[in-house]
Amino acid sequence: MSATPLQDVLYHYHQRRTREVTVGDPARGGVVIGGDHPIVKQSMLTCDTMDTDACVQQTLDLVAVGCQIVRITAPTVKDAANLETIVAELRRRDCLVPIVADIHFKPDAAMEAVKWVEKIRVNPGNYADKKRFATREYTDEDYQTELDRVEEAFTPLVLECRRLGRAMRIGTNHGSLSDRIMNRYGDTPMGMVESALEFARICRKHDYHNFAFSMKSSNPKVMIACYRLLVSRLEEQGSDWNYPVHLGVTEAGEGEDGRIKSAIGIGALLCDGIGDTIRVSLTEDSPHEIPVCEDLIAQTPELANQGPVFSPPPLPFDPFAYGRRATNEAPLGPQLACGGEQTIRVITTRAASDAVLPRIRPKDDVRPEGVLEELALAAVDPRGAFALPETARIVTACDGLDLPAITAFRLLAARLKEQGSRLPILLKDCLSQPASPLPSRLAMLRSSTVIGSLLSDGIGDAILVRLEADPWKALRLGYTILQAVGSRSFKTDYVACPSCGRTLFNLQTITARIKSRTDHLKGVKIAIMGCIVNGPGEMADADFGYVGGAPGKVNLYVGKTPVKFNIPEAEAVDRLVDLIREHGKWVEPEAQ
Repeated sequence: MSATPLQDVLYHYHQRRTREVTVGDPARGGVVIGGDHPIVKQSMLTCDTMDTDACVQQTLDLVAVGCQIVRITAPTVKDAANLETIVAELRRRDCLVPIVADIHFKPDAAMEAVKWVEKIRVNPGNYADKKRFATREYTDEDYQTELDRVEEAFTPLVLECRRLGRAMRIGTNHGSLSDRIMNRYGDTPMGMVESALEFARICRKHDYHNFAFSMKSSNPKVMIACYRLLVSRLEEQGSDWNYPVHLGVTEAGEGEDGRIKSAIGIGALLCDGIGDTIRVSLTEDSPHEIPVCEDLIAQTPELANQGPVFSPPPLPFDPFAYGRRATNEAPLGPQLACGGEQTIRVITTRAASDAVLPRIRPKDDVRPEGVLEELALAAVDPRGAFALPETARIVTACDGLDLPAITAFRLLAARLKEQGSRLPILLKDCLSQPASPLPSRLAMLRSSTVIGSLLSDGIGDAILVRLEADPWKALRLGYTILQAVGSRSFKTDYVACPSCGRTLFNLQTITARIKSRTDHLKGVKIAIMGCIVNGPGEMADADFGYVGGAPGKVNLYVGKTPVKFNIPEAEAVDRLVDLIREHGKWVEPEAQ
């Protein structure tokens, strides 16, 4: 299978060609990931693995809505052993969906689970390493000694997977890298990639190739950079390193926030031709994830450039590390500007502005920051050379091009770089309006994918959302995309894991309770994690963390530092509010 350079893929859609990974027997309900096969949709159970009836019912519910692979946590050997009963009951009911055991910390649980399931997921950050957040210097000899220890712990699982014909996912997570990797590479995309490659080399040493990779993060920009770097590194290793990848934005959250964040990360990579299987991680009942997966897959052909191939200019950005394009500052009106050091602005048409202004109160953050018809705007065709009017202060791609918006704006940024122009760019979520208005759920995903992808590339100083027909929804969607991609903050930001059998409290209930108390705290980021696996490491850059420590007990964090332990669940939300107040981030909510 030939590889296409990333430079070309980011202008011309080309699905990355991978080897096939079989999960179960395809003749008996199994699936094949990679090759020429369609993208596979996955999800995960939220119930206790020891509750066989609940596990069976949740699996049946997922399969009923189109889920093709179901993951179940196996935190202990006892849980792993119960997978035998769960799988047997599913097969008795003629449910042949492949089951994945999710393993963290416990190699012995993996060795039990591999007997009963079609696939094992391991996290290199905690499978053979202990996470102590310790800082130390590793000599080359020290580092090799650690690798030898990892190989000794991991090899038995590799050999058993090969013997039994099982598949594996080597899944690194941003924030849960081992101390060894952290001390050498930092909490970086390179660290995530190298952590996964260490485990892959052990697999290959034993002629085991039935595995896939994942590089999950709650930060879409980090996730996109990680997967691009992974694919590039795999190509450097050789043509037989063409393993498939699983995409997911971990701890995306719930509602529109979770869907928007997932569309930015997963949708952008699908449009880059990367991704063989996906999961949308929502803090909701698992069946709600599958329709979002289907919508993201279905929109890719329309958003990716599958048109005539042209000779692409050099990329105007580093695909492996975020850096905002340098621009001059440009006025949007009497008091606002974009570009330069300004935050990314939200633009509306005059008609939309007139429609929403009566709803806006003086202190509201969500408001039009510029009117399209009043901008000193140049709309150009970036497919060839163009001249910019001297009066232009901001530039955009013109409507009606036979290019998808993502490609057009990457090309525009490249042309401006060739000219030495630092004009700010106005991003649009489409270059031609659909014949009829899109349903809001599709408009949200498409706008998020297009604008979020470009912002993750560092392109864009202002945005215009047009796919959502409702002016108020379009305005708020613009702000929410900016928050999800990490470009600005206009409301409380929540990082919430999607729940699983490890979770020590009801995530949906607790998330709703925390939001009801804190959703007025603009600029504060709160992580809500069900167990120690998803916290503290995977809380990313949250200001405060609410983490399940034991049944009925909660630990509270400031950043990644635990500060309150074993708080009764009934008191924990109040104590979280107290902690926010202690650190000077609390404000009283305004009366409605």
